[in-house]
Order: sequence, then structure tokens, then C-alpha cells
Amino acid sequence: MQPSAPSSLQCKPLRRSGRFGAENRFEKGILVCEVRGCLFSVPAAGAGEGYHIIEAENGTRALEVFRPEVDLVILDIMMPGMSGLRVCEELRKLSTVPILFLTAKSQESDKLLGLTAGGDDYLPKPFSFAELSARVKALLRRYCVYQGKGQAPARAENLTLCSHGVKLALDCNRVWVDGEEIDLTETEYKILRLLMQSPQRIFPVQVIYEDVWQEPYFYTSNGTVMVHIRNLRMKIEKDPQNPARLQTMWGKGYRFVPGEEKNHA
Repeated sequence: MQPSAPSSLQCKPLRRSGRFGAENRFEKGILVCEVRGCLFSVPAAGAGEGYHIIEAENGTRALEVFRPEVDLVILDIMMPGMSGLRVCEELRKLSTVPILFLTAKSQESDKLLGLTAGGDDYLPKPFSFAELSARVKALLRRYCVYQGKGQAPARAENLTLCSHGVKLALDCNRVWVDGEEIDLTETEYKILRLLMQSPQRIFPVQVIYEDVWQEPYFYTSNGTVMVHIRNLRMKIEKDPQNPARLQTMWGKGYRFVPGEEKNHA
């Protein structure tokens, strides 16, 4: 039997994945995989809007029921069969949807493994439902902004940032490198946008973390930023081991280095 969520969460009845589609896009779809006690519906801020929960008992099933309409994935790392890390890696081949790991593995090395696999956030057990609710809302809010939902139409000018062969669209959250479009996660996109908006400026890790994650910086945040920077380099650098665009300034932070522009069709 699944444990019921606290009454303060004001749960709504769960609706199964088969009924979730375009007609329900005013709800936020959350795919939950093998996280006992987390199949809940938290009222959205303001209007009491609930979440549509899609259940998956294991990693294989999660990949089967995943669909583009999903707005957030919550994964356990330790699952029978396919691990949560493997599921995350496979989902990253399909989507940039935010992925939150909820797991009993609380070492910093475990967190870095989750982020390296493509996760956006990591919440170790035991956790409070208040913290879980806050993280879910934060990830959904940032993903909504990342997708351009609820934003006023952008002006025709200054819609893109172009530097060193990288073109970043501010109005549709797309990125091209040397003329080829690449897929970035929401977090990777926000880091790149921050750095490209002030080329050559050195951004300390604390500034990057608090700007992108919108939460206070802790010493363990260094590893979080480092992993996402590494993943970003894998996508925008010709030689990630010797980055020419996204450089580390040892003891200071990171910077984006501009270069000569080339026209790409």
C-alpha cells in the first residue's frame, strides 16, 4: 500500500499516464519512478492547480511511459533492473526535461554521479515534504521559463547572443555551435546564457550557482556547478579537455571567451 501524503499537500486523486495528453496541458505532468511515498499532488502556487502524476514501477517502465508532455521526472537511483542513473542517461537522449533524484545515497560523490548522468537536482532521504514541494515547484518554474511559457513576446532586436561560433537564442531557448543546433538542458542553457551575456567576465562559482539555481550557495555547490560546466563543455567545445570557449580561471571561477565570428547558414 502506498503511504498517503500529509494533508497539508491537499492531494488530488492520481490520474494514470494513459489519460495525459494535450487536453490536460494546463496541468504539470510529473513522471515518478520507484520513489515510495512521493506519488502526490501538490497544489500549484495561487490557483490550487494540481500535478498529474505518472507512475512507473521501474526504470524500463519509466522509459516506456515517458512522453514529451512530461514536465518533470523524479527518479530513485537504486531500483531493480535498470538503475536511475541509466534511466537518466537514456532520457537525456530524448529530452531536456528536468530530472530530480530522490535517493538514500547522500554522499557528495553520489550527487555528482547523478548530475553527471544528466540530473538537474538531487534530494537525499530523509527529506521533508515541504522541501520536496519547494524543489518541485522551483524546477517546474525554471523549466516553464526555459520553454518560453508565460513570457511576453520578445522584441525583434537583441534576440540572440553570438560569440566564438556559438549562437544563443534568447526568445526560444535554442543554441547553435558552428552552425549546428545542439540540445542543452535547462541548467546548461542558463549557465551558458549567463556567461555569454558578459563575455570575458569571470563569474565565481557562488555567483553562477545563486543565479542559475536561485537558492543560497553552500560549499557542496562547487561540485554541482563543476559537473554542469563539464557537461556543457562536452557539447560546445571541440576539445573539452582544452576548452577555448568556456574557460576555468583557477581560484576565481569561469568565463566565456569571445572569438571571431563566422557566418553559418
